[in-house]
This record gives sequence, structure tokens and C-alpha cells, in this order.
Amino acid sequence: MRRVLPAWTASLTWKSVCFIVVMCCSLAAVLGVLVHAEVTRQTVATARDKALGKLHDASRAYEAGEALPPDSGIDPPGLPEGLRALAVSGQRGTVVAEYRGQPLMWAAAPADGRALATAVDYGQSARTIRGLDNAIIGSSVLAIGGTLLVGAFAVRRVTRRLHQTATVARRITQGDLDARVGDPRTRDAARHQDEVSTVAGALDTMAGTLQRKLQSEQRFTADVAHELRTPLTGLQAASELLPEGRPTELVRERVRTMRQLTEDLLEISRLDAGSGVVETDLHQLERLVRRVVRGVGTGAGAGPLDTEVVVVRDVHVETDRRRLERVLGNLVANAHKHGRGPVVVTVDGPVVTVRDHGDGYPEYLLTQGPQRFRSGGKGHGLGLTIAVGQAEAIGARLEFRRAEGGGALAVLTLP
Repeated sequence: MRRVLPAWTASLTWKSVCFIVVMCCSLAAVLGVLVHAEVTRQTVATARDKALGKLHDASRAYEAGEALPPDSGIDPPGLPEGLRALAVSGQRGTVVAEYRGQPLMWAAAPADGRALATAVDYGQSARTIRGLDNAIIGSSVLAIGGTLLVGAFAVRRVTRRLHQTATVARRITQGDLDARVGDPRTRDAARHQDEVSTVAGALDTMAGTLQRKLQSEQRFTADVAHELRTPLTGLQAASELLPEGRPTELVRERVRTMRQLTEDLLEISRLDAGSGVVETDLHQLERLVRRVVRGVGTGAGAGPLDTEVVVVRDVHVETDRRRLERVLGNLVANAHKHGRGPVVVTVDGPVVTVRDHGDGYPEYLLTQGPQRFRSGGKGHGLGLTIAVGQAEAIGARLEFRRAEGGGALAVLTLP
């Protein structure tokens, strides 16, 4: 089983802190080892020179038959066996070894088949090296702590700006096109910009461009719908004066289609502008669904009886009845128009599903959602777009899926 790390370990702050700690520890370790090695080398060299100097004096006294200096003698007790063997073999040497719990720098030379040796106290040098090691460790800890605090502060400033940019991006995604990062570094052209301010400036520029394009599209949609409304009203009135017959029915049907398209465009423009008022009240969901199913006209040869209503659990919901009826009506009408029967509407608590048994929703709709003026079959593609907009207006969630066994499935979850 793969082990999953906690979510906080994926943050940039955590990774930066780990990087700073690792780098500081590595640098402190390398510098500490180098300083320790160099100081130890110098300390040992000083003690060795002192011991060899004392050994030289002892050798001269031994050759002159004089008394040997203190701490010198022939095969003295405590002399390391390795150094004794080296001296007996005719060579000089030094070594650091403990005698009676005290570190000594031993020096030995040959003396008539035996070892003439002397010792110098090495305790002070050892204590100096230990003190240096402790100072290196203490200063390294302080340096790492200080660097970590400064680094964490600097990283937090950067990540705070990144979080602010991400928050603004999410607000834009949710429809707040007025949201801007407003990084002060982007306002002054003379100031040098870092990577975060470059991203923030690009996001603000993108949001402004997107807002202007959407506002232009909304104005165009509203203007077209308003301009079409008046001539279509006159055209409908004129069609009522035509003599009855098949050509007149075709004209009236096309006029009705044009009027419905115009009303859809007006409704979309109102949804885009957010100008509608949500009027909530308490409604029994089953009764509302059955009223929608009875009122939906699905074209020639089809009627509301083609839609089956299944109630698993009925509830009362506080919502805008007109908007909810428009959502459900568009879903049922779309199921009859683009799918195949039977169309089943299921009420299970605050969740309403609409399923048909056709070929299912197009792939683009499942991945990107409904798009105006784009439809997998006949139609202008505004019905599902309006359904999504009205669902968002009443705080509901509308999802489009593929049904098990084939067909399209729309799931409306009411708050």
C-alpha cells in the first residue's frame, strides 16, 4: 500500500524550509569538519614539536651520561607498545595516548636497543579541540536557526502573494470578474518585477480582457434579443391573419420557435448580468415535479405521459419555484428532444434526476458543461445553458453524467 504524505508537506513553505535546513546543515557540517581538521592538525603539530624538542634534550643528556629531564626515561611505564617497537627498531616517532586517564603526547627514540621516551601533557590541547567543536556546533545551530527564520519569513511573503493570486483566480472562476490582485509592483513601471508580480499582472490583464469580452457578448445578446422582439411580435400577429393550411402552420411554428429563441436569449442575458431576483418559498418537491412534467410539450406525437415520475422520498424545499420549474422543464424537454424514451424523473429527497435512454450527452458537455449555440443534435443549445444558470441562481448543483446501461443522466441537487 502506497504511503500518502500529509497535505501540508506539499506546500511551497514546507519544501523551502526543508531545503534551507538541509543546505544549512550541509554547509555547517562541511565547514565544521574543515575547521576541526585544520585546528586539530595545528594543535597536534604544536604538541609534537614540543615533545620532539623535549626528546632531543633527553637524547643529548642520555648521550652525555647526564640525568634525564623530568617525564623522560628508558622504557617508561605507559609507553604505547607500538611506539616502543618503533623506537627499538631504530626510528623516532610520536603518538597521542592516554596514561592513567590523562592524554599525553609521547615521543620516543632508540637508545642502545631500548626506547628513550618522553611525554608532554596533551590535556589542554584536547580540551581546546573539544571547546572548538562545541563552539562550531553552537554557532552552526544559531546560524541555522537564524537563517531558517529569515528564510521562512521571506518564503511566507512570497507564498502569501501566491495565495492571494490563487484566491483571485478562484473568484474569477466563480464569476467575480471584478476581482483583481492589484500587486503594487505592477502599478509602477519603474519598479523591477519579480516572478510573482509578473503572474499577478498577467492574471489581472487576463481578467480585464475576459471581462470586456463577456460584457460585450452580454450586451450583444441583450441587444439582439430586444431588437428581435418587436418584429417577431408583429410577425406572430400577422401569421394569425393567414388562411388556415399547412403553410400557415409551418410559418406559425417557425415564429413560435423564433420567439422562444428570443426569450431564451433575454433570459441568458439576465443570468449573465445577475439582474434577476430570487424569490424563495417552501414547496413540496413531488407536486412541483409533476406539474413541470404535465406542462412540458415535447413535440408532435409525444406528450407528458412519455415521462415517468418516480418518488423515492418526497421533501419540502425552500426555493424559487419559477426558476426551479425552468430548470426541470428544460432538462425534461432536452431528454425528449435529444434522447429516447422512456424519460424517467426521480425524486429522492433534495436530489432530482432526469434520465433518458438515448445515446447520452456529448463528450464536450460532460467535460466542459453546456455551451450556448452548440448542441449535439438539432436545437440551439440554450436550454441546458439556461438550466445551469438558473440552478446556480437558486444555489443548486446540476451535474451531467452517463447513465449506467446507457443514456443521459442529469442530477440536480437542491440546497
